[in-house]
Amino acid sequence: MMTSAAQATVQAINTAAPLIRPKTSRDDKIMIGYMLVVGLYLIIALALPLYAMLSKSVSTFYFDLNNFEFQVNNGDGWSAPATAFALNEKLKREKLKREKLQAVQPEQLTTSSDGRLAATVFFPDFSFRGSTRYRIRQINPASSFLVGSRQIVDTEWHEFESNEFRRIYLRASRSTGLDNYRVYFSTPALFLSMKNSLLISLISTLITVSLAFGFAYALARSTMRFKGLFRIIAMAPILVPSLLPGIALVYLFGNQGMLKELLLGESIYGPIGIVIGSVFFTFPHAMIIITTALAISDARLYEAAISLRASRWKTFWTVTIPGARYGLFSAAFVVFNLVITDFGLPKVIGGQYNMLAVDIYKQVIGQQNFEMGAVVSVILLIPALLAFSIDRVVQKKQVAQLSARSVPFEPKPHKQFDAICLIYCVLVTVFIAGLIGVCQYAALIKFWPYDLSLSLNNYNFDVMDGGGWVSWYNSIRLALYTAVAGTIIVFCGAYMVEKTNRFVATRSAFQFLAMMPMAIPGMVLGLAYIFFFNNPANPLNGIYATMGILVVCTVTHFYTVSHLTAVTALKQMDREFESVASSLKQPFYKLLSKVTVPVCLPAVLDISIYLFVNAMTTVSAVIFLYSPDTTLASVAVLNMDDAGDIAPAAAMGMMIFYSNLCARLLHLFVTRKVMRKTQAWRTREGGSD
Repeated sequence: MMTSAAQATVQAINTAAPLIRPKTSRDDKIMIGYMLVVGLYLIIALALPLYAMLSKSVSTFYFDLNNFEFQVNNGDGWSAPATAFALNEKLKREKLKREKLQAVQPEQLTTSSDGRLAATVFFPDFSFRGSTRYRIRQINPASSFLVGSRQIVDTEWHEFESNEFRRIYLRASRSTGLDNYRVYFSTPALFLSMKNSLLISLISTLITVSLAFGFAYALARSTMRFKGLFRIIAMAPILVPSLLPGIALVYLFGNQGMLKELLLGESIYGPIGIVIGSVFFTFPHAMIIITTALAISDARLYEAAISLRASRWKTFWTVTIPGARYGLFSAAFVVFNLVITDFGLPKVIGGQYNMLAVDIYKQVIGQQNFEMGAVVSVILLIPALLAFSIDRVVQKKQVAQLSARSVPFEPKPHKQFDAICLIYCVLVTVFIAGLIGVCQYAALIKFWPYDLSLSLNNYNFDVMDGGGWVSWYNSIRLALYTAVAGTIIVFCGAYMVEKTNRFVATRSAFQFLAMMPMAIPGMVLGLAYIFFFNNPANPLNGIYATMGILVVCTVTHFYTVSHLTAVTALKQMDREFESVASSLKQPFYKLLSKVTVPVCLPAVLDISIYLFVNAMTTVSAVIFLYSPDTTLASVAVLNMDDAGDIAPAAAMGMMIFYSNLCARLLHLFVTRKVMRKTQAWRTREGGSD
């Protein structure tokens, strides 16, 4: 043990020695500065719009009739002051005697915005040609009234002639509270949408994850042929907007569908159509996650099961399922989120079966009730955030399935099992390819079902409602801008947060902001942009209704997956690169351009194609933000379908598919070229050169 004298000496040394803190380098300051810039972008493009939407959801506007007083002078002096409330009550009493009287009803006093109510409604005998004079004032300046476009906010009396009095409008007062939410939960039709959305999402998740697991299991555990072809076809739904399967189902099972008898009298317009379409467009997302989970398997566990004489069924439940359980959980949450937040599919084939995402559209576009649209958005945000949070908790509990001693699993030929897997995969790919094929067939038919001759007339978009060929060109522009700008912002932001040595709290805050977009539904984000960017007081109001706001919204909406891709690629690089560059006194941007970007180039290309494809297919995030000059192909599909031009809508949907397919093929070609030129070090042969 240390003597007391020695302890005193050590304590004296520790007390005297100053605390040495590592000096922040110039590179670290620049990197944290850029991280703050990207973080500011996420705050402006995500956090502030969501705050504006939340504020809108708790805002209630109503006309306080007790706050406005009137006086009338018919030539014999001014009458006693009377509030608008008293005048309205008088109208209600006299309405039984004089049918022409139109008293303001209680439900008319609540408005969806700071609306207007004509002052003349309280004077049934009003004539703008008369000699009567009017006075109006506010008792409290809580609200206001308008004289034409001029706003009056004081409490003084203001006198007007009859001809001018007809230009007087009372304005609603704003209050903050939960009244909008009480209205929502007390409205059966709106509340039913929440139950419908949860039910459809749960059913679709169960079916999709089950089918995707069977498909991924067949690819990973069998030696069947045509695996590559099956995998390519299974990925096809990613290249089309979610509206397209709805159009295909209309042609197959609609009122004049080719196979409508198979539904045994049931209608495809409703939950059946939504579930089938949801399974179609969410299948590849679930398959990718489950395939990755099944690929990480230790052959020694299966060898142990065989040596213990366990049956294939028991091995499946004791080895395969436990090993893939985290992948199954993640796939389930991803599918649930995609279904409950999707707008396009239920809009096309949902019929009278209301869902939350469609309710937002109806409240905003149909009824111009922005407050109630914000309320529905918040309601939709809750299950999406909950599913995302549970998924993150589950992923943190995931443990490594492979160790340094693990042996990769290699399936062995089994004629009967391989045949079953082949048949199953054929059925799934027929389902996927069949829906896409039906859309292409519908796009070439002149007039279904009366004239089945083939023609390209449906591709003459310029004579259709929806925006014409300009919509397709705009979508290509949006996809290119999003791919370029988004890739630069995402990769540089990921680099700064991953390679900066200090500022732990700032990096953690940035990571939180980067993960938020995955939990935000597209409809919610688009509506939030209306409230935030359409405010004239916002300095960024100039980008509203331009291509710029579409790019910002799309990059933000798909930011998280791109960020995780970049971080994963950057984590594969040893920090020794930064140490060596620092010892050689080389700035970080030289290391970034000469080493990091070339090494991570495959990931950079993956991010760009991911953003491109999603920009082409997205509907929900941009449905509120486009203008007549920035109509998009995916929105044109929706507008054509609403106008009854279903075949042209299918044709535009197929144009999106072919555009994304070409982009994918180009990406594959470029990636292979890049891999040969810049990634030779990854192969043993390249390492020996």
